[in-house]
Amino acid sequence: MRSPLTQKLAARIIYIIGFFLMFMGNVFLISVHSDSGYIPAAILFFVVILGSACAVLAVKLDKRSIFLFSALFFFPVGGLLFLSAIRIIPVSFSQSWPLLSVFAGLALLPTGMSKYGSTRSRFVIPAVAFIVLGLIFLIFSFDLVPFSFRQFIMTSWPLLVLAAICILIFVGVRKR
Repeated sequence: MRSPLTQKLAARIIYIIGFFLMFMGNVFLISVHSDSGYIPAAILFFVVILGSACAVLAVKLDKRSIFLFSALFFFPVGGLLFLSAIRIIPVSFSQSWPLLSVFAGLALLPTGMSKYGSTRSRFVIPAVAFIVLGLIFLIFSFDLVPFSFRQFIMTSWPLLVLAAICILIFVGVRKR
């Protein structure tokens, strides 16, 4: 049987390898050109899956939430980039970058639950903020509204301040 120190060291080494695979797979998926075909994109997505599996294995060995967050974040990012590279989703990364914020928020929710065993406001509020900001930026990235983001901020800043105040009041009441 392994000692806890050896198990934690093994988890960190596996996580570093997994993080490197996930990160490099996603970086190379961004750089895949349309003339390179399906095989390189599929190999790169396999690298992302392998890296995610390493991060999940690291979670099994050492119950650190950062391992789970990176696995839950990089896997959908790799999937999005893979589907974009093989042209199933016909959008470029320059248009779909706000989804990174949405994926970060979605990865933060189960991470907080695994760390504390239940939902905590220290994870839920940033997760919801990431998701909402990502969706707002996505609306402007795809030009779904007839005005720019700058015009939105200039005309709607009182509503944004009011929303921030309501969130702070809600957090204050929830903590009591």
